Amino acid sequence: MSEIYSHSRLSTFENCRKKFEFRYVLKLPEDSEGIEAFVGKRVHEVLERLYEFVGRGQTPKLERVIDRYNANFDAHYDAERIRIVKAGLDKAFYRALGVRCLNNFYRRHYPFDGDETLGLEQRVRFDLDPAGEYAMQGIVDRIVRARDGAIEIQDYKTGSWIPNQNKLDEDRQLALYQIGVAEEYGSGEPIRLVWHYLAKDRTCSSTRSAEELETLKADVIALIDKIRATREFPATKNALCDWCGYKSFCPAFGGDIPRAHAQGTSAQTPPRVST
Repeated sequence: MSEIYSHSRLSTFENCRKKFEFRYVLKLPEDSEGIEAFVGKRVHEVLERLYEFVGRGQTPKLERVIDRYNANFDAHYDAERIRIVKAGLDKAFYRALGVRCLNNFYRRHYPFDGDETLGLEQRVRFDLDPAGEYAMQGIVDRIVRARDGAIEIQDYKTGSWIPNQNKLDEDRQLALYQIGVAEEYGSGEPIRLVWHYLAKDRTCSSTRSAEELETLKADVIALIDKIRATREFPATKNALCDWCGYKSFCPAFGGDIPRAHAQGTSAQTPPRVST
């Protein structure tokens, strides 16, 4: 059976093959987590819970939403594991960032009757080829039926950077999700890709033509072939290194795989991606 790929898996290979080896070949656990990712998880889980209540006709007040976020933040925060990379920022800043994201979203969309929720944190699995040799999967933050009848694939972003429209029109992640969503809800349905940039209170969207999706399939298939043929995994220093949960293992920074993990992966020779 062919291995299932994801946008995250593809991006990791493109950004740093050493990180790809650590995560997907040797399957090492990360030794830490960046605070940005931590806050993103807490915001996502609270928005999922919010829409679960809305679906039952029980819209919680904003104060309750914020209280839930703060409770989850405290329950999961581990000072030994969560890393704050940016100088001058602290835990309180990032807690407040999550509060701001939720405030913005709640006030913009209340009373949450502008669309119909079809799926929350929904896993989509699909093939890029008829033979099923190139399988993909992903988790969609929210799938909705908009008032105009279109299906929207919605993604929540807690970071401050907002790409320009050209970048959004080239985004691979949600376009891949569209392939899976179309298979489930009907390829004839109009589909929009929607990003909620929560910290800046902005919503952006994009669409893909059938021709663009076919080109995307071909490009991803070629990338998967490249991954499957790879036997060497050099480290690539880049702007993301300070946020990497494998930095302490990385030879580019004088690190090494801890003995316990090395012993657990010694049977994987040569290290490669199984197919």
